[in-house]
Amino acid sequence: MSVENRIREYILENYLFTNDQSMLGSDDSFLQKNILDSTGMLEVIYFLEDEFGIKVQDEEMVPENLDSVNRIAAFLGKKGVTA
Repeated sequence: MSVENRIREYILENYLFTNDQSMLGSDDSFLQKNILDSTGMLEVIYFLEDEFGIKVQDEEMVPENLDSVNRIAAFLGKKGVTA
């Protein structure tokens, strides 16, 4: 399963309570669409650290890195995580 699909499935199951892939676009902003609040974002960070074996530094906890499936996938790519 690709990195993007793992991220999408996690968000769909835990925040949108569905497995309907069409409910979440790859560029949909989690914050603008009210999918995640600050607590949810921390949970996503814990998921990323656990699932992909990375450490998200405080200065990396910004929307540019974490506010959509594509942004998270790109961020993980910079961290050396590949499909």
